[in-house]
Amino acid sequence: MQTTTDFGGNEGSLLSVLKTLLFFTVMMITLPIGLYFATKAYVFQGSLGYSSNDSYFYAAIVAVVAVHVILALFVYVAWNEGSRQSRVGKQD
Repeated sequence: MQTTTDFGGNEGSLLSVLKTLLFFTVMMITLPIGLYFATKAYVFQGSLGYSSNDSYFYAAIVAVVAVHVILALFVYVAWNEGSRQSRVGKQD
């Protein structure tokens, strides 16, 4: 008799999906914010000598690009993970 917490053979795939989701969630939170402040302070104001207003603008562009890259990578990984699981399921 199976209980509601028994996932059968899907426990490994469920854990893999949750790890992937957690990884990209952490990346989505930390990377754009970190890049925003790092590029504002060290690249645009520090190295290039831009004004404060200009550095805000360009650092925001860097953060938005980072968000798009992370989202594209997530879609790519999720797509490949889904096709990999369907191939494994067909071989059984």
